[in-house]
Amino acid sequence: MTRKSISTNTPVVNCDVCGRTLLPGETPSVFLAAGEKRNVCELCTQRASHEGWIREGLDDATVRTRGHNGRSRGLFSRFRVRREPASDDGAHDDGHHHHHPPAQPDRDRERPPAPPREQRNVHAIPTNADLKMARALDLFNGSSHPRTVAGVARSLGPPIVAVRPSLTEGSVVTIVVGWELSWYRYEIDLGDEAAGVRLVNQGTELSELEPADQMPNAAADEQGELHLAAQHA
Repeated sequence: MTRKSISTNTPVVNCDVCGRTLLPGETPSVFLAAGEKRNVCELCTQRASHEGWIREGLDDATVRTRGHNGRSRGLFSRFRVRREPASDDGAHDDGHHHHHPPAQPDRDRERPPAPPREQRNVHAIPTNADLKMARALDLFNGSSHPRTVAGVARSLGPPIVAVRPSLTEGSVVTIVVGWELSWYRYEIDLGDEAAGVRLVNQGTELSELEPADQMPNAAADEQGELHLAAQHA
C-alpha cells in the first residue's frame, strides 16, 4: 500500500463575515469592501451582498447600481466605523481633553460689504440757455438719431427744428424735429449724459405740437445733424 503524504502547510482562510475557518477544499468567494479584498464563504455571500460588498468580477454597471440602491450601511459597516480611531483633535498624550474657547471672530469680516456706488457721468450743467442748447445738439449729433432725420428728409424735405430748454427742469433740453406728415420729440438730460438721447413722443401732424415747438431756431444738414440757426447760417 502506498502511503499518501499529508501536507499541513495549507493556508488557513477565514470568512470575513462569520469568522469561520473554511474547510480544506472549500473555495471562498472574493468580495471588495472599502477598497480591500474580503474572503466570504458560500454561506455568507448573500449577507456580504446585503452589506454592500461587491463581488469581484462584477461589471461597472452592477457596481454603480449597487452603490445607488438606497440601502443604508449594515451592521458590519457600522461596526467598522466604530472601530476607526477617533480624531485626536483636542486630546493630548496625557489623556486629558482640553477645551479651548472659540476664537473671537474678526469684527471687520462681520461688517457687510458697502454697496457699489452708482456710476454716473455727471457733468456741469451750463447755466446759459444757448450753451444748454448747443451741448444738447452735440449729444444729439453723436447719437444714431441723425440717420433717422436724414432718411425722412430725403422723402419729405428739410424739417423744422425747435430746440428749447425745459422751463421746469433746468438740466433737460427738448428737441422737436418735424415735417408736415411726421414729427419727433427728443429729450436730453445734461445732468446725466450717459442716459443718452431719448425719443419721448412722435406724431403725424404739426398741428399736434404746441406753438413754441413749431418755431424753428435750428436746422438739419444732409447728414441729419442739427445746428442752431446762427451756426447753420
